[in-house]
Amino acid sequence: MKLVQDELFCATRGPVFPSTRYQGSKARFLDWLWERVAPLPFHSVLDAFGGTGCFAYRCKQAGKAVTYNDILPFNRLIGRALIENGTETLSEADLDNLLHLPAEHPGFVEKTFRGIYYTNEENRWIDGVSATIRGLRNPYKQALAYFALFQACLSKRPYNLFHRKNLELRLRPVARTFGNKTTWDTPFEALFRRFAEEANRAVFDNGTDCRALCQDAATLDPVYDLVYLDPPYLNAKGVGVDYAAFYHFLDGLTDYDHWATQIDWDSKHLKLRTEKSAWGNKATILPAFAALFRRFRNAIVVLSYRSNGIPAIDALADALARTHRTVTVHESAPMRYTLSSVQSAETLLIALP
Repeated sequence: MKLVQDELFCATRGPVFPSTRYQGSKARFLDWLWERVAPLPFHSVLDAFGGTGCFAYRCKQAGKAVTYNDILPFNRLIGRALIENGTETLSEADLDNLLHLPAEHPGFVEKTFRGIYYTNEENRWIDGVSATIRGLRNPYKQALAYFALFQACLSKRPYNLFHRKNLELRLRPVARTFGNKTTWDTPFEALFRRFAEEANRAVFDNGTDCRALCQDAATLDPVYDLVYLDPPYLNAKGVGVDYAAFYHFLDGLTDYDHWATQIDWDSKHLKLRTEKSAWGNKATILPAFAALFRRFRNAIVVLSYRSNGIPAIDALADALARTHRTVTVHESAPMRYTLSSVQSAETLLIALP
């Protein structure tokens, strides 16, 4: 194993990839990460835990044949809009039609989530625009519209999360030491138009076959030159990042007609029922990594993880060394993540078959 100490590298780029507001996004590390990945010999690439899609998008910019995957349905729609989609955009007429809300529509959000995340008026708007989005026939235009809705919903949430019932935190008439009150007070329609325009500017065709999937990473076909792994992070105390719990409301929007059947009605904030994941348990996370390394033993594996997590970097490097010929470890300069009081470095393990 070779350890390489690196400083963060930040390049100046025009506004191409849209702004996102997700926990654990690699956007700030992307230039540093890409400098180490770009020289590798690959054309087809799998982003197995796609998240925001920023790494998959950078690969698409480089002309790679990109497969974006994420187990969360709302993220799959983001991958469809920004990675798989190469030509479709939302016209002004499309946006006007989407925002011409029907007088009568299912009111599930307004009836179910009263006082939890948004005001009654905002809940009514979400119900209405969800109905017009579901009416779109073009799957790529629909995915772009969902992207705009997801980002608008996130931007009006304290911490950009749905992890607790805390509408009063946003509405409380006190001086603010955090958050973005201007955005919170911006009408949903204005935010929707803004994010739709950002998504439109991100659409391009790179001349290859790009696609978006929604599968468990352990079930993906091992047919790629390079596999990028950025799984949920487990910190030194054994506490993981539960993305399904953080963003359940967005997943609910993707299956509006069946939302009620998936809710954990015993939870105060009406999250979705989910199964326990191997990535959130310190007893099962290393075996889960090892299984992926074996599955993709014929591909270049690029693993992104934090320096102070579980498993330790040495344990991950040892596991990779059992399936791959060489393993190189790169460390970024330390920095503090959002909602964290501890500084840690981003670590990149590159394993060659």
